[in-house]
Formats: sequence, structure tokens, C-alpha cells
Amino acid sequence: MRFSSAALAAALAAALALVLPLHAHAQVKVGVVVSATGPTALVGIPQKNTVPLLPTQAGGQSIEYITLDDASDPTQTVTAFKKLISETHVDALIGPTGSPNAMSVLQFAAESGTPMLAPVGAASVVLPMTEQKKWAFKTTQNTGIIAQALVEDMVGRGIKTVGFIGFADAYGDDWHQVFSRMAQEAGLDLIATERYQRTDSSVTGQALKLLAARPDAILIAGTGGAAALPQTTLAQQGYKGRFYQTHGAALPAFLKFAGPAAEGTILAASLMLVLPEIPDSNPSKPIVQDYIQRYEAMHGEKPATFGANVYDAGLLLQHAIPTALKSAQPGTPEFRRALRDALEQTHELVATQGVYSMTPEDHSGFDQRGRELITVKNGAWTLLR
Repeated sequence: MRFSSAALAAALAAALALVLPLHAHAQVKVGVVVSATGPTALVGIPQKNTVPLLPTQAGGQSIEYITLDDASDPTQTVTAFKKLISETHVDALIGPTGSPNAMSVLQFAAESGTPMLAPVGAASVVLPMTEQKKWAFKTTQNTGIIAQALVEDMVGRGIKTVGFIGFADAYGDDWHQVFSRMAQEAGLDLIATERYQRTDSSVTGQALKLLAARPDAILIAGTGGAAALPQTTLAQQGYKGRFYQTHGAALPAFLKFAGPAAEGTILAASLMLVLPEIPDSNPSKPIVQDYIQRYEAMHGEKPATFGANVYDAGLLLQHAIPTALKSAQPGTPEFRRALRDALEQTHELVATQGVYSMTPEDHSGFDQRGRELITVKNGAWTLLR
């Protein structure tokens, strides 16, 4: 019996349909959720702009990125995640932009068995490790690594009392918890604590309470331009002590909005802020330089470090995909689990923010190579020596 070429092709397609898992696809699909609009847009825009620069090949497979904007709203983050998981059937997720948004979608990444690489600040996204959080990875330095550098600097300067003001959300909660513990262990007295919303236009009441406590230094735990509000308010009210910021303030908008009040501020963040001062021997420097050059060529401006957090997520996936492909094909639960396992086994991967070495207990993977102690001098970021 002879078969026509069309009939033979149809028969082969039917046979393949029986053996290939549902939703398997010929390329790796990655969903990206960013806050390109809304209160967190200063952080989300460089992340969205970074997506076209992410690796497009790994292990002989092409990589497709599907980007959605959650407008800085955790409810929309959930909607976007569900759509990418259930309709697009992505193999991995990058995002979201904000810490509260990331906390709101942990369960959906875990329930679907989809690895999630979150470019957010709060360590609570991956710590303490739980069954849900084992599907989450984080491409920013954990709070403890940054806080340790700040506390050591405070002690070295003879600071005795500290005030704290931070966001009234997961980012602020995480920083208050970690910093208060470290401060106590170091003999620092946390004598005043205040909180504010990301969307607040005034923190005068909180500033007056902090002023009344008269701390030697004040730590502000905010992100983006919103990190500048407490500092400018306190400076206007006459505070003369030392200001400390978290790595959430590490972007040009902070310098712009804080203006002269930023002078002398101390923070710990990635080498990107002070790249010209970093020695060429630093393994991350050429990777950062390449990222910045490509970003500038595409967008006509330098990227914020928050964009680099998304870039590192792409590098982590590019590194893990070839290993996962040895076990399963894209578009299947088996591939997503293999990808999660491969990410967890990342060892000494050099990227823009430092060197990643993940473990089952540590899904951020940074050590002290992932931070620099930085100050503001003459309106610019300067390495603190």
C-alpha cells in the first residue's frame, strides 16, 4: 500500500501528538512582569527596557520573552502571573518589580511548578526557605548582606543611636526586622521607628518624631525616588546626623530628588554605581560594561541597577537551561522542575551584580563580592574608601 506524502506527514503528526506532552514547545518561553507604570515605574522602566537585551539562545534552543506591565499593583501582578502560567505556559518567570508584588505571587509560581526569578529587595521572598519559596530565586542582594555593611560602618564611626523610617510594606518589614537584630547585636540602640507609604507625598509627622528622638544616624528603607522623601524632609527640618540608605535608593532619581540633602549619604549596593572606580580585576566589571554599552545604544541613557537585576535573571536562565534540557523539553512540568533544580545548583556564575552561588537554603547566592560601600560626594556616587 502506498501513502501520499501528505498522508504520511499527517500520520507522523498524529503519532507525535500521542507521545509529546501537552503544551510542549520548541522554544523556551519566559514570562516577564514589570511595573513599567505606577508608583514603582522608576524601578520598573529600566527592567522593561532590559528585556530586549536578554539572551535569545541557550542549549541550542531559542528563548522567547513575553512582557506584561502590572502598573505597580499587586492585584494586577497576580493576574499577569496567572495569564503567563495558564495561557502562555511559560517555562520560567522574571519579576515582578516590587517586593509586595513578589510576595503576592509566590504561591502561584509554586502551585504551577514554575521557577520565578524576582529582581526585588526583600529577602523574605526567599527566606526563610519553605515549600513555596523553593520555586523563587532573587537577583538582588539579600537584606542581611547590605545591612551588615551599613552596621559595620555605623560602629566604625562611633554611632550609638539610630532612627529608622521605611516603607509600610514587605520591603520595609524585611529591613526593619533584619536591621534591628543586627543593630542590637552590634551594640547600636534603635531609638525611633517610623513607617510611610510608597505613594505618600509628605512624611513631616514621621520626621518630627525622629527629630525629637535625636538619633546619631537615620536609616531610610525605601526604593526609587520615594527613598528621597524622608531624607529631604528631615534635612529641611534641621536634622544634622548621618543618613544611611538601602540598595533600594541606588538609582539616579534618588540623587535628583534628594538634591543637596543627599550629600554624605552612605549605602551599600552593586559595583554599577561606581564602575569607573572598580578595578579591572573585578570579574563582574566587563559584564557590567557590556550591559551598560548595549543599554545605552538601544535607549540613549545609562541603566539603573534595577535593570541589571533583570539582566542577571536572563544570565541565570541561560546558564541553567542547557542542564534542564538534558532531562526534559520546554513546555513540560518536567522541564520546569529540571530548570528549578539547575538554578539551585548555580555555582560561581559571574554577572553584573556579583557572583551567584545558589544552594537549597540560599536562593540569592551573593557573598561580599556582590556589594560595595558607597557615599554621595558632590552630587555623585563615590566609592567609600
